[in-house]
Order: sequence, then structure tokens, then C-alpha cells
Amino acid sequence: MNCYQSYRDEDLLILLAKNDKDAFTELYNRYWAVLFGIAYNRLQQAVTAEDIVHDVFLSLWKNKTDQKILQLENYLATATKYCVLAKIKKLQQEKSFSNRLHIMHIKPRIEEILDHKKILEIIKKEVETLPEKCKLIFKSSRVDGKPIKQIAAELNLSTKTVENQISKALKHLRLATKSILQSLL
Repeated sequence: MNCYQSYRDEDLLILLAKNDKDAFTELYNRYWAVLFGIAYNRLQQAVTAEDIVHDVFLSLWKNKTDQKILQLENYLATATKYCVLAKIKKLQQEKSFSNRLHIMHIKPRIEEILDHKKILEIIKKEVETLPEKCKLIFKSSRVDGKPIKQIAAELNLSTKTVENQISKALKHLRLATKSILQSLL
């Protein structure tokens, strides 16, 4: 294989067209570093640059009998540049798609938050329409988080009365928000 190092590119291409693997290996060894440098300078990613160089050489091997190459170094450099540009375009498309996908995931969240906010506003308004004692018991239970026994003791009521008032308030709120919830679904 050492004798291949003295061959000109044109001679190696002729041998390559005849399936000479040693000629291909010589071309690979001769130009790999140069092509890697071209790809790496543009991409700044070693693994991606290596993949591009391997793709260029794979294409050279696959099309060895069909190509009419006059200046091999220029041909390989140009092929590498086109592969780099294609990779950059693909990365930009992936980034754009990723951004759109991210926005699509955020948008429903924003809509959900707005829907929750509307529901809370409706509930607050409906709580204000409750009878005074029912409203006081409901707010003490749900807003202030007081236990039923404590509310009953503070208002001098039985626990059963407090439970009934909370049930009455919840029933009223369910009816009031039912149509709103159905329209949101």
C-alpha cells in the first residue's frame, strides 16, 4: 500500500473506479483531515464534522464508476461544503420545529390558565350572591380553611347546620358554573 502514496489523484481515481480499496484508503488518508477542517470550521461540532466527512467519502465510494472528477481536492471540498450547508439548514429547521412545538405546548397552558381564572371569577361572584349566613359559613370553611366544629362554635350553630349550609353553597356553585364549564369543553 505504500506505493499508493506516490500516485497522483487521477491515477487513484482510475484505480478506485476498478474497486481498488487500497486506492480508496489512500484518498481517505490524504484528504480526511482537510475535509474535517472544512466541516469543523463551519459547524464547530467534531462528531457532526466527522459524520459529514464520512458521508462524502461514502458517496465517493458508491459513485466511483459514475463520476467524472477533474480536480479531486476541489471536488471533495465542494462536496463537504454542500453537506455542511445541508446540515446547517437541517439544524435550523429542527430548531424552528422545536420552537413551534414548544409554543404549541405553551399555548394550551395559557388558555387553561385563562379558563381557570374565568372560573374562579365566576365562583367569587356566585359566592357573593349566597345568603349572608351561608356565605359566611362557606368562606370560613373554604377560604379560611376552618374546620366545621370551629365554625359551629364561633357562630353558635350545630355542626349539622354548618354542614347543610356548606352543601347548599356548593350545590348553588355547581349549578352556576355548570354551563360555563360545558362551554369551555
